Amino acid sequence: MLFRDRILALVVAVAWGLNFPATAIALDHWPPFLLAAVRFTLLAVPTVLFVPRPKVRFGWILLVGATLGVLQFAFLYLGMAAGMPTGLASLVIQASAPFTVVLAGVLLREKLTARQVVGVSVAVAALGVIAVHRAQTAALLPVVLVLCGALGWALGNVATRRTGPVNPLHLTLWWAVVPPVPMFALSLLVEGPARVGQAFGTAFTASALPADLGLLYIVVAGSLVGYGIWSRLLGKYPSSTVAPFSMLVPVIGVLASWAAFGEVPDLVEVVAGAVVVAAVLWSSRTGRTAPSLPVAPVTPVTLAPEDTEDTEAPPVRRDAAGSGAVSV
Repeated sequence: MLFRDRILALVVAVAWGLNFPATAIALDHWPPFLLAAVRFTLLAVPTVLFVPRPKVRFGWILLVGATLGVLQFAFLYLGMAAGMPTGLASLVIQASAPFTVVLAGVLLREKLTARQVVGVSVAVAALGVIAVHRAQTAALLPVVLVLCGALGWALGNVATRRTGPVNPLHLTLWWAVVPPVPMFALSLLVEGPARVGQAFGTAFTASALPADLGLLYIVVAGSLVGYGIWSRLLGKYPSSTVAPFSMLVPVIGVLASWAAFGEVPDLVEVVAGAVVVAAVLWSSRTGRTAPSLPVAPVTPVTLAPEDTEDTEAPPVRRDAAGSGAVSV
């Protein structure tokens, strides 16, 4: 990978890592379901007007949007609103990677390698350590909610694999058209018309400015800029070259949360989270093979995410080993 492109990959990792504290700030004003509805509406409107629809049946776009957009972000935002520390959320959401490997094996009959089985087992065990530790020191519900968000992301990854090779940025923008209506409906039903009206009525006040800026960051930097650069890199290099940079996202998320909110992560959670990330990265690697004669290049299968932010999820192309991705 060229040095310039390595810098661009690092820029994306930083942008997606900052998605988590930006989301936490946005949640200070916008309730979870309404935040997701507004976020995706800001993406959906210009998408419908200016972005060509991917050449795939709209039913697949609906399925990907329902899983990646509705399930993932509904549970992720609920978990963060319920008290999930921002940095820890950026670690736990990485459970989507082992979930994806398992679901692909069960639903798509993809054969799991020994490396993947070991990596998934280690990652799940480390997530169990986090859950047990949180149950002893704080509320367990936020962890469970974020894990449900990771499961929604994994289901979306599997659904995206079935769409076939399409423009990843266009697919990501078009599945963003799906969440606004169900998210607005959930917001009215769960959060109530009064809470929705209060959020919109005070959206342009000085007290809401930090939350508005957080929302704007999620849409512009986390979604448009991040997805755009990531898609360009995936179109230029193999997924096995690009995907490991996504493992920097939880590191950035933890450091940014510490700097922004003074969150000092528990040592047990940090170590277990690092094990999750390392296990995902290790299991996504392929074994070295001897050099062979050149063959025609193979177009990788595209997968849409996560922040985030948020994983908000970025499109990622995965190789047969199932490289990890990140949620925004």
